[in-house]
Amino acid sequence: MGLREYVVRRIFQLVITYWAFITLLFVLFRAAPGDPTSMFVMDGMDEESRQEIIADLGLDQPLYLQYVDYMGQLLSGSFGVSFRYREPVWDVLVIKFWNTIFLMGAAVICAYVIGVLAGALLGWWRGKRAERVGIVAGLMARSSPEFWTSIIVLSVFAFWLGWLPSGGMRSIGAEMAPSFSARYLSTDFVYHLVLPVMAATIYYMATPLLLMRNTMLDVLKADFIEIKKAEGLSELTILYKHAARNSILPVVTMAAIVTGTAMGGSLVIETVFNWPGMGREMVEAINYNDYPMAMGAFFLMGSVVIIMNFVADLLYVYLDPRVEYK
Repeated sequence: MGLREYVVRRIFQLVITYWAFITLLFVLFRAAPGDPTSMFVMDGMDEESRQEIIADLGLDQPLYLQYVDYMGQLLSGSFGVSFRYREPVWDVLVIKFWNTIFLMGAAVICAYVIGVLAGALLGWWRGKRAERVGIVAGLMARSSPEFWTSIIVLSVFAFWLGWLPSGGMRSIGAEMAPSFSARYLSTDFVYHLVLPVMAATIYYMATPLLLMRNTMLDVLKADFIEIKKAEGLSELTILYKHAARNSILPVVTMAAIVTGTAMGGSLVIETVFNWPGMGREMVEAINYNDYPMAMGAFFLMGSVVIIMNFVADLLYVYLDPRVEYK
């Protein structure tokens, strides 16, 4: 099987995965307990008025028609109308989605850059004190609850040292900029972004660090490493150009899982640092039985995981020429 056939097959599998994921979301939320009309019901409202609300929300139709209608909305690029806000779901979620993407995306990138580089060094420093200290620090960071790490970072850098703001996405009294670049590339936004990214980075950095270190130990035993040393190459060249590149495959695979975990776990970070993102909105949508909003939030978060797995499969082929297109 050639590269083109492999990519086509993976795209087909991607479509099937999306269909199964969307169908599962629809079934789970429709089967969940609770009445989405409860937020509209007022004291003294009669059954006829309640039925009008159900019909207005489209919940009076059979499930298969609701499913067909929902699939049609997704294919047209719409997530439907929120029961709670009475506005298109995308109009509500788009800003919160980018808020979470900038927060957790920056955290995952920092965690992987630092984790891969530090993990490679720990593997190279096998048996030294620096390796033992690094492993203990990594295990402590990974085993500590995310909210605990966030509170420690918040206490030190916001309350004790006073270097960074304690929460929010912008300074008090500042209005949200109308343009995308002005909103997310401003100094004030970056200033508020540093602390939550730092907390998330500490938590998620341990996975690539420990995985890279363990893989490096196996690669450093290979014969080609001894050959490169005999050729007189510098330790830095051998470490990152040869040993690290051959150790990074498991780390690339884990990147999809870490990204999905980070997106799903954004609720903790967003709550501690009062960050207006997808995690908090998703929980509120579930509490209000707002099916379109909750399904839209889960769809966007799930899409990140699905796409990252797709990218990881393609990167496998690039990073390791021994991988066959099967």
